[in-house]
Amino acid sequence: MATFLNYLVVLVLFVLLTLPSFLGHAGERRIDRQLKQAENPRPHRPETIRSAPGRRPVRRTVAADVLSSAGR
Repeated sequence: MATFLNYLVVLVLFVLLTLPSFLGHAGERRIDRQLKQAENPRPHRPETIRSAPGRRPVRRTVAADVLSSAGR
């Protein structure tokens, strides 16, 4: 049992000592990825006009056209 605890202590100390290095490396990779994206931006696509989410487009009927022209 003592041998297992010794291995466990060594493993925990190794993780505690290497964790900051791995976290720093991950941060550096994130920054590099952001810089690469900034150097090569994607082409800008023009925004299309869309109706509000969940709403159907308004369809005009012949009756609505007749009623709207009658009020003129």
